[in-house]
Amino acid sequence: MLSLALPLPCSSSSPACLFDSFLPPTSRRRYRFLRFLSPRSAVSPRARLHLVPLCANPLGSASPIREQLSDTDEDEEDDDDDEVAAMEYDDGLLADVDREEEEREGETAQLEAEAGPSAKFEEHKWERVTRLLAEVREFGEEIIDYEELAGIYDFPIDKFQRLAIQAFLRGSSVVVSAPTSSGKTLIAEAAAVATVARGRRLFYTTPLKALSNQKFRDFRRTFGDAYVGLLTGDSAINKEAPILIMTTEILRNMLYKSVGMISSASRLFHVDVIVLDEVHYLSDISRGTVWEEIVIYSPKEVQLICLSATVANPDELAGWIGQIHGKTELVTSTKRPVPLTWHFSLKNSLLPLFDEKGKRMNRKLSLDYLQTSISRGEHFNESKTKKHRMGKVERGYSNVARLSQQTPLSKNDMNYIRRSQVPQIKDTLWHLAERDMLPAIWFIFSRRGCDAAVQYLEDCKLLDECEAGEVELEYRRFKKQYPDAVREVAVKGLLHGIASHHAGCLPLWKSFVEELFQRGLVKVVFATETLAAGINMPARTAIISSLSKKGETGRTFLSPNELFQMAGRAGRRGIDEVGHAVLIQTPYEGAEECYELLSAGLEPLVSQFTASYGMVLNLLAGAKVTRKLHDPDGTKLSHCGRTLEEARKLVEQSFGNYVGSNVMQAAKEELEKIQHEIELLSVEVTEDAIDRKCQEQLSENDYAEISKLQEELRAEKRTRTELRRQMEIKRMAAWRPLLDKFGSGNLPFICLRYKDKEGVQHNIPAVYVGKLSSSSVQKIMNMVKLDSSDFDNLETGSRDVASHEDGKPAYYVALSSDNSWYLFTEKWLKTIYRTGFPNISSLDGDILPREMLRNLLIKEDLQWEKIADSEFGSLWSIGGSLETWSWSLNVPVLSSLSEDDEVANQSEAYRDAVGRYKEQRSRVSQLKKKITNTKGFKEFKKIIDMTKFIKEKMERLNARSNRLSKRIGQIEPTGWKEFLQV
Repeated sequence: MLSLALPLPCSSSSPACLFDSFLPPTSRRRYRFLRFLSPRSAVSPRARLHLVPLCANPLGSASPIREQLSDTDEDEEDDDDDEVAAMEYDDGLLADVDREEEEREGETAQLEAEAGPSAKFEEHKWERVTRLLAEVREFGEEIIDYEELAGIYDFPIDKFQRLAIQAFLRGSSVVVSAPTSSGKTLIAEAAAVATVARGRRLFYTTPLKALSNQKFRDFRRTFGDAYVGLLTGDSAINKEAPILIMTTEILRNMLYKSVGMISSASRLFHVDVIVLDEVHYLSDISRGTVWEEIVIYSPKEVQLICLSATVANPDELAGWIGQIHGKTELVTSTKRPVPLTWHFSLKNSLLPLFDEKGKRMNRKLSLDYLQTSISRGEHFNESKTKKHRMGKVERGYSNVARLSQQTPLSKNDMNYIRRSQVPQIKDTLWHLAERDMLPAIWFIFSRRGCDAAVQYLEDCKLLDECEAGEVELEYRRFKKQYPDAVREVAVKGLLHGIASHHAGCLPLWKSFVEELFQRGLVKVVFATETLAAGINMPARTAIISSLSKKGETGRTFLSPNELFQMAGRAGRRGIDEVGHAVLIQTPYEGAEECYELLSAGLEPLVSQFTASYGMVLNLLAGAKVTRKLHDPDGTKLSHCGRTLEEARKLVEQSFGNYVGSNVMQAAKEELEKIQHEIELLSVEVTEDAIDRKCQEQLSENDYAEISKLQEELRAEKRTRTELRRQMEIKRMAAWRPLLDKFGSGNLPFICLRYKDKEGVQHNIPAVYVGKLSSSSVQKIMNMVKLDSSDFDNLETGSRDVASHEDGKPAYYVALSSDNSWYLFTEKWLKTIYRTGFPNISSLDGDILPREMLRNLLIKEDLQWEKIADSEFGSLWSIGGSLETWSWSLNVPVLSSLSEDDEVANQSEAYRDAVGRYKEQRSRVSQLKKKITNTKGFKEFKKIIDMTKFIKEKMERLNARSNRLSKRIGQIEPTGWKEFLQV
């Protein structure tokens, strides 16, 4: 492997930092900004010659470099530009570095002599790096160890950082999975120091151009201008540098040209280390395949450092890299350096999301608690000293609360409560400022939304007079130096401590905002989710505006990984004792949804490997290397292309295929074991098994007594079940004449009730349209995808009540207030109201409302969804159209319907059935009590408790089985079939 002769850090950088060390901290900061904004007037000509390149503020780098930084969207990589950049890189030539090294050594010695001993008053990191590089040149690379690399930093290194650095020094590739903002970049920085000290090269890849630009500035501050280069789709700075920062797509394109090579003829083989930052992007649908290709195509001699946020399956990722690339060690950490506290923002309060133990949701955020507090009129203004007068919404909620004391809330009532609790941006911001939770990053999933939020708050002053004056001064200097980079629409907000940060801003302006934010001169930054992807802007608080965002296929919910990635921006290491993550009430997302998302756990990395036209062309037409034994360099390049078999070997090494062949097999084996264990346990909970255990553990008399009572109890329970069924039939039979009575004239309002799969009860307000007509039966059957047997009980004509005693209900149609059609039987009917829509046409000759709604129903072409089922018929639902939307708006919510308008369902047969059912229920209770008083009940109860324990264990095993089945369903071998199709 060839090594590079490396230049020393740029000598022009040293005096600036040495000059800084003579200044007290406050003067030093002011000096740096003077130098950044007005270099010609701030320093002397001699100092000006050496101060700018290394230690100047990142915003004040030399203008030729600034002009080369990307001004395009960081999340829209241009493949053409990336490929051109990769080709230009291959055509570059190394500079004559030996001569420059001698010159810089002389300059460095002269500058250190001029600075004198007081230059070490405050040793900077770049000075410690320079000293280590000099020691390696003098004593050899054998002195590079963990202690030497840890000595670069003036703070203790965390355990996971230490383990990762030690693994790297052992020559292994490393996969690091740790929380956001925990310091993963330090591992890459230490690896860069070791690599440069050995005279070799390191590539550092990021998913975003903005992140590449930031890492470029950060590494330059540590290593100096000569050591660091940048290569993106539209920027090429010092591309032969020992440390080259680039976007991920560029490295992939470079690897296309050298994949499979075993020669050092390519520039890539001067590289010893590749850092893949934000490697969890491997799960990204549109770009994830790039990370997989880099791992597959990278030469095995190159060490990989993969930095990832916490995911559910880092072991699978490390196992895959180890299988196809070489020895790989996994380092994980779940501990955040700054603890994170979760909050939830309502209209008039900011409350903890979890209870005191941190295991359950705060009960004050539940809908039941909110409706109760509303009914008591507990609404406070911002000062919490004066109560709001109850207005229209509050009075409406009092009705909701009164109604909910008797019946559960419907979906509409829930949404109604949530809408009243949605806070304005100013409400939440006021709570943050009052509790000293600024500075904050506020994530909004659109550029327009970020800019609108800044304009909405631009009159709010978050800075004191001193801070405002300093921001105004820095803005004037920035405008003078970079007039074309100023974002005029954001200036007013910036002067008040409020800014936006997204792909629509120029990089120079974003860098300016980042600098002010890090200095505490910007209190709130509204940003898109790209800011969570490693860009260094730590804050005290992170606010997530919504749990869903708009994508290519409509609105999608955030994954737990995305939520934790954004929340991880909260908490500044060494500054904050705790970080704060704030979730916000929206009209359709409340604390319950937030709690469920946080409790769901992290998602695993899933392969997104797909074959594209570019992949096929590059793999089949890429360069191939052969060796000439008698040539001086021993190599010869040819462009004969690869065979399909060679390409297949590469493609079939994808992460998805590894998971499919290795992990899937393990998952299937575990699933089989679980299912076998469930089968064995199910035998132990049968009645025969319980009876056998009773015979073994109870005396003969005790067993006979309890056995006799248990048989009686089972018989009484069967009777109770039958009486409950008869009671339900009588209740349904009583609804038939009432529906006929109120359905013949006006269109009455009704309430439907059902329980979902989780056992949550829903009450649905709707307008009753009528019985399902015979003309629409066949169309409905086709729409719900049922066989005719499923509609054997469907009634299309009038029949007497006796038909219901045979369990044959009729089907009816209703339109709900949320613009959904419902197909139901009397089983799902809770209440009929006397009020409703008049069945009168608005103009002479117009169709009547009932017929109009029936015609609209027949026009629906979507498939119906079964939302509840029973032996008395199913409950089906389908979304309405724009034509039915205006009708649904006039269906009132349950809270606005009077109890006086409810029609009582009190037929004589129904009342008798209820009475018989209650009597039977009392008999069952008496028998249970009698069993508890028997002599052998204590031993019998132990058997029953053990049976319950086994059933609970079976439930846990079933849950694990379902998770494994879901995981297996996510694993799909990918690659070669798609490759051949392309």
